[in-house]
Amino acid sequence: RDPERATSYGVGQMVAAAVDSGARRVVVGLGGSGTNDGGAGLLAALGATAEPPEALAGGPQALERLTAADMAAARERCSGVDLVAASDVDNPLLGLRGATNVYAAQKGLAEDRKQHVDAQLQRFAELTDRRLADRPGAGAAGGLGFALLLLGGSRVGGVDIVSEAVGLAGHARTSDLVVTGEGAFDFSSRSGKVPYGVARVAASAIRPCIALAGQVLVGSREMRALGIESAYAMVDLVGAEAAFAEPAKSLAALAERVARTWSR
Repeated sequence: RDPERATSYGVGQMVAAAVDSGARRVVVGLGGSGTNDGGAGLLAALGATAEPPEALAGGPQALERLTAADMAAARERCSGVDLVAASDVDNPLLGLRGATNVYAAQKGLAEDRKQHVDAQLQRFAELTDRRLADRPGAGAAGGLGFALLLLGGSRVGGVDIVSEAVGLAGHARTSDLVVTGEGAFDFSSRSGKVPYGVARVAASAIRPCIALAGQVLVGSREMRALGIESAYAMVDLVGAEAAFAEPAKSLAALAERVARTWSR
């Protein structure tokens, strides 16, 4: 996969299919993407036009040739639809904290190409709506957040979307203990990640919340600042090698031991 040619056009096709079938609310989960085109491909799939015509759907390398972009048809197609960008990151589209500089290396972009690709996204933003590029979450999923904002969408924390969908608040109120989890429970867990979101719900229900994690990299004071009563690590119970080799078995063993502790 070439990150300079990868396009979000396919995501746009899925959004278009949902909209055309009559959906009044479309939630797009932003995370783990392999694209970094500012969502230009998504916009093309929804009917946005450009000069030259192929500039939006060819990945960031095609944006270099972009001279004009018109969002009118895409906005009309999505009018009356509640577009929601579900994102747990607040990065803007551009700059040192933007999509390219923070996440593009994970998608295979060479270090010496970051500045060039970021410049193409800046060009795209200036031809559409530069102010939206600075909004929190605009840089999520290689800039898909920016594209959804261009269409009038809103950004909501992914954990909030899931919490509402599964009725987490109600479950917390009827439970004695709330359990959450994380691969590595560390300071970044406060940045909109699942443990912090679950802990907030538990606190509103006046219920204790604990975390099971692969690793725990914060102390008890930091845990409590996050709303977590205690956190337990798989590596502390079975060792790093076993935790990585058999994560499901290791998690089950940890959960069993923790359950005995809290059942006394």
